[in-house]
Amino acid sequence: MSPGLLHALTRAPIGDARREHAARRYRPTKRDFHDMPALEYTLNSNNTEHRRLRTQAANLRAHTKTLLDATDLKPASSAIDLGCGPGGALDLLAERIGADGKVIGVDFDAASVAGARAFADERELINVEVIQADARNTELPSSSFDVVHARLLLANIPRPDEVVTEMARLVRPGGWVAVLEPDVALRACYPPHPGLEQLTELLVTVARRGGADLCIGRRLPHLFATAGLINVGIRARADVCPPRHAQRVVCLDLVQNIGHRIVAQGPIDQRELDRLDRDARRHLDDQDTIVVPVTYFLAWARKPRR
Repeated sequence: MSPGLLHALTRAPIGDARREHAARRYRPTKRDFHDMPALEYTLNSNNTEHRRLRTQAANLRAHTKTLLDATDLKPASSAIDLGCGPGGALDLLAERIGADGKVIGVDFDAASVAGARAFADERELINVEVIQADARNTELPSSSFDVVHARLLLANIPRPDEVVTEMARLVRPGGWVAVLEPDVALRACYPPHPGLEQLTELLVTVARRGGADLCIGRRLPHLFATAGLINVGIRARADVCPPRHAQRVVCLDLVQNIGHRIVAQGPIDQRELDRLDRDARRHLDDQDTIVVPVTYFLAWARKPRR
């Protein structure tokens, strides 16, 4: 375990932050990642997806700030970002807790971990450490963090309740679990476009067959309560995205990401998938088309004090 992570979990003084910053390394003590079963994740991890995720993080920045406001995350606190991908909310968390706090980013995918470490280096986030671990079983000590955060993680994996249980285990008594997740069923496009609807339904169906739920946002209070969390709060955000806004075509981008799986499982071939994508994008390029691509649910809950 690295010195930075040890400081974060024991609340010891951080000391030479830049030395710790250069030593962002963690390996599980119980087993090697080569022996671990792959964490099933709906989307493919590649450079295109990492670029999309970073753009998405910028677009969701205001919503993430609103979510963190509900947790009252203070300077010198500790926070963990589960499923941080190539950057996640590491910068926002680091900004809130300051130089005397500590942020841990967690992702199972090695390329995402490397991307997140580069993200932290580029922004000189000296209070951030990124580790490779399974969000369902991080092997980090219980009751270690003031805030446990995840964004768009639960929607993309089977058995999201296991991640929520791990979040509840990691947070300190009195601390907060904070999650931002989508509900793709709560969307709007006017005038409607049959091709866009068909592609979105294919996306939801293929994700569901893999055990993921792209409409999980509405389920968050139930998941929190089942994990023993209290003081649950929830808000919904449905943004009207203008033409050329990246979020306007988010469902189409996700379809492209898993297109090979749609073709393998679905009733259409690659040529038809490409045609539907072109027609839908042409419709969304029209400035007179009104688009609410997805509704995001912001939910937070507290771990009971002993």
